[in-house]
Amino acid sequence: MTRLCSIPAQARKPLVRSPVKQLQRFSTSSRACDYADTLQNLRIGAHTRVLFQGFTGKQATANAKESLAWGTKIVGGVKPGIDGEHLGFPIFPSVRAARARAQPDASAIYVPGNQTAKAIEEAIEAEIPLVVAVAEHVPIHDILRIHSMLKTQSKTRLVGANCPGIISAIGKCRIGFQPLPCFSPGNIGVVAKSGTLSYETVASTTRSGLGQSLCISVGGDALAGTNFVDALKIFEEDPDTEGIILVGEIGGRAELDAAEWIKDYNRRNTNPKPIMALVGGVHAPPGRIMGHAGAWTSYGEPDAKAKYEALERAGVVMVDHPENFGAGMKALLRTRGRIQSAISPNGANQRRGLHTMRRMTRSLNGSPQSQQTRRLFVKPFQALDMLREKSIPVNEVATSDSDIFLSLTIDRTALSPCILASTSAGFEADQTGRFPFAYEGTDFSREQSLVGTVASHLRLPATAYDNLAQLLQGLWEIFKEKEAYLLEVRANTTDTFEVRDARFGFDDAAFRSSGRQAEVHQLRNPAQEVAEEVEAEKDGIVYIKLEGHGSIGTLVNGAGLAMNTVDALTIHGGHCANFLDTGGKATTETVKSSFRIITSDRRVKTIFVNIFGGLTRCDMIAEGIIQAFQEMKLSVPVVVRLRGTNEARGQQMIAESGLPLEAFDGFEAAAQRVIELAGDRKHYY
Repeated sequence: MTRLCSIPAQARKPLVRSPVKQLQRFSTSSRACDYADTLQNLRIGAHTRVLFQGFTGKQATANAKESLAWGTKIVGGVKPGIDGEHLGFPIFPSVRAARARAQPDASAIYVPGNQTAKAIEEAIEAEIPLVVAVAEHVPIHDILRIHSMLKTQSKTRLVGANCPGIISAIGKCRIGFQPLPCFSPGNIGVVAKSGTLSYETVASTTRSGLGQSLCISVGGDALAGTNFVDALKIFEEDPDTEGIILVGEIGGRAELDAAEWIKDYNRRNTNPKPIMALVGGVHAPPGRIMGHAGAWTSYGEPDAKAKYEALERAGVVMVDHPENFGAGMKALLRTRGRIQSAISPNGANQRRGLHTMRRMTRSLNGSPQSQQTRRLFVKPFQALDMLREKSIPVNEVATSDSDIFLSLTIDRTALSPCILASTSAGFEADQTGRFPFAYEGTDFSREQSLVGTVASHLRLPATAYDNLAQLLQGLWEIFKEKEAYLLEVRANTTDTFEVRDARFGFDDAAFRSSGRQAEVHQLRNPAQEVAEEVEAEKDGIVYIKLEGHGSIGTLVNGAGLAMNTVDALTIHGGHCANFLDTGGKATTETVKSSFRIITSDRRVKTIFVNIFGGLTRCDMIAEGIIQAFQEMKLSVPVVVRLRGTNEARGQQMIAESGLPLEAFDGFEAAAQRVIELAGDRKHYY
């Protein structure tokens, strides 16, 4: 029987904050609702009974076969309205039926982004303990609605969306699409935003002989069902976890929240588990979205440097590249008396450096890439027109010192929409309040308390409350109706509360995956954007041309790894011309398109290909690189670093191709060589 309940508002840190407005909430739980009660559901292992939603699909079928062979306990899957069998397991007509008949502990959701929210909702209603959503391009407003549900119950924990999932190397339980050859049972807990960086991290700990206990991918979206602190709490109590690795990136403040938790953890433990970390995006250009849907920094959020420094102050050992985690963690464990015998049977003897040149021709049939999530910013006059449609006074004149700044955006910690309000039109953090509120049921024309709190922070007279409420209500209607993620205005409050300037950003996934918001999407004018970036997008590639005198072109698979590649090269003296994420795979066609776009930049003197072959094998990637290089008749030198599945074979193919390609296993040696070829620095350190 459905019961209404409420939970305490989340405690927040500066900026100035007000509590999330409480809503009527549903739960089938028998006691007070608290999403934090679901934390223990992350403890997967050999006992975990896994259900697949979207079971008969091609991707789910292939994944289920791999997971079964590895040891995962699968109990069946769901196909709406169908009772049957697949792979020798039952197909259930609904998640509720699967819950009653198979008693799953977890559900892996393998449906497209436009169907993901509905699948999660069905799992919540059936009280599945753990739900893992792997899909990209889930519309942000769909996820806002899901989080408003999750807060009202205490049975279901969400991991994702847009994540590789969660995996117990010890218990041989994989819920997601992680590359299994990288994993080995051991004692290191890993939590990461980036998939490719997490695979590099896992491979490093496998090579060192440490292996992994539990690996949790929180995902690259702005609103994560499970965050860093959640994972850290699990690792603290896990007897199999001796060391912890955290992999963060730009966007949100989850890394700062983790740093605060780590400070407290270190204070209350005489021999705490050592923690290492990496933060990607230190050298990301401001204002850009770096591949991941959540890899952007909003007003009031810390940048990557601030996150790095906060973690370091908390006692975390920081690295600039994930291949350093294995040796570094081994040394820390030994120092603290926590080292155990090496568990991984395949962790040693994998390092190779191949530089011979013999010709070898291969072919590769690649698969098309999915479009990467983008964010759409409309022109200021288009944003002002939207306000006029809501009867908001607009006066397009220059902003003045007396103007205020208002933003309606998302709060990644409260997992809800929020208002940013500043008495400074230029946005000053110390003058800015952050006010989260509920996604469902809010109406600013009636929310006198919330409007009053915002008005008080802005030091507005009581006579201006109605004007503020009208503006907030207009913004809120645009936010929901057009699926915005960021609405910023600067307004004059002296007389008629006129909006002087506006900057509106909308969720492109709503159009690309769900076909919604076509009118907003049509406002985009690609002719006014960077031509190379638009061209790359057609092939599912995220390309960002970096300013300056960059001489190294980068080609990387995975947004997190691409950010870290730019960071690491820059830190050691290189000058990168671009950020380029090929997506999950590096096929012949995507490599060709990437080479073409990179070499169109006349600054580029050499290309650094940094690929982690997880689901795609390194030998297949090598075939694509060789074929693309030959077909395009490239002359620019290319340094190729291949790691992951079949890495030795891939490196050998590159080295023996007879082309101006140089194959490397380790990042340090590869970076040294590419910087040398670019002429950026003669001595690398």
